Amino acid sequence: MSIKLVFGTQWGDEGKGKVVDYYGEKADIVVRYQGGNNAGHTIKIGDDVFKFHLLPSGVVRGKISVIGNGVVVDPEVLIHEIEELRKRGIEPKLIISDRAHVIMPYHKILDGAEERFRGKKKVGTTGRGIGPCYSDKIARLGIRMGDLIDPETLRERLEFLIQLKNRIFEAYGIPERLDVDEVFEKYSEYGEYLKDMVRDTVEFLHMSMDKEILLEGAQGAMLDVDFGTYPYTTSSSTIGGGASTGSGIPPSKIDEVIGVVKAYTTRVGMGPFPTEQENEIGKHLCEKGHEFGTTTGRARRCGWLDLVVVKHALRISGATSIAITKIDVLEGLSRVKVAYAYDIDGKKVDNFPANLRDIGKISPIYKEFEGWNMTDREWEKVKEEGMDALPSNVREYLDFIEKETGIRIKMISYGPAREETVEL
Repeated sequence: MSIKLVFGTQWGDEGKGKVVDYYGEKADIVVRYQGGNNAGHTIKIGDDVFKFHLLPSGVVRGKISVIGNGVVVDPEVLIHEIEELRKRGIEPKLIISDRAHVIMPYHKILDGAEERFRGKKKVGTTGRGIGPCYSDKIARLGIRMGDLIDPETLRERLEFLIQLKNRIFEAYGIPERLDVDEVFEKYSEYGEYLKDMVRDTVEFLHMSMDKEILLEGAQGAMLDVDFGTYPYTTSSSTIGGGASTGSGIPPSKIDEVIGVVKAYTTRVGMGPFPTEQENEIGKHLCEKGHEFGTTTGRARRCGWLDLVVVKHALRISGATSIAITKIDVLEGLSRVKVAYAYDIDGKKVDNFPANLRDIGKISPIYKEFEGWNMTDREWEKVKEEGMDALPSNVREYLDFIEKETGIRIKMISYGPAREETVEL
């Protein structure tokens, strides 16, 4: 038995949901280990499309699905997703960590206020309270799922926290004031609904080490709070290492680390994006790739594949293989470009800088490839015969990625459906 980890190597939206769903067929347990409902996964099964914000992708396959301690949970959103699945005839086998933190109403209010206060320096949050919830976690002011299902503890925590947050609202000039009784009544109802799903997931996962476990990341490595384009990041650890801190599974127990690489690059919201194409190329990628956020509905910014970004993500996450997604979106372009290095002040740079001023000076150095078009029959042949059946220009493109990263490509996805996948 083995433990696999799937993480995103860019700014999220790499197609992790499909990759997790694909590998989830052989998994016994699927674990979501970080983020909140600011992330989203889309899974297509035949004519059915499932969009999740909190539920692990494994619920569709009927797998035991774990929300780990590193996730921040909006109970209202989670309950809505559970009920929507039940309406579609699926009963999720869900376990929620008693250590996962809870997004409270004051987190959402503060999220919007802080963004407004930033003015032109907004970081582009989704406004769903994720950042303030993680802030409270680090400041030791959080409410955890174990507290939510214990009315006495919940009441005790709220008596202090609501008073504190109302004072902060006043300082921000926010007119809203929260009432302890109202918040307690609402959230104790959530706790009652979810209590049978809440348990010590660390114990459960360690007792399940003899099974196939799949660890599922949200967002992407370039949104990591430490290693991403800070401060234009999320508030959790999105790299491979976040899987251990967000689940309780030690790094030594993880057998395979799969980095998901979209065949081009996208980003939602604010922040640096060196290979962005604000032109017909970007329009082609957005429209053909249906690049609109699962969570926000916002159109994604689009650009060429940036291997400096990808190499940075693979390096810090210890990737053992790569899954290429959405390669079909590049079809129809006469030329395809890949950035493999940067020019900063006339100096060639192979690593992604931390300083925003340096990032602002980046001029990508590209390698060009001849474009391609492939039929479904050609992809079927690749499934049967492997990489050698690919047209030479597609093979050259993929070979370049392997050479630059030093990591082999294990999977190629050429469409949203499960069957539109080549495993190598």
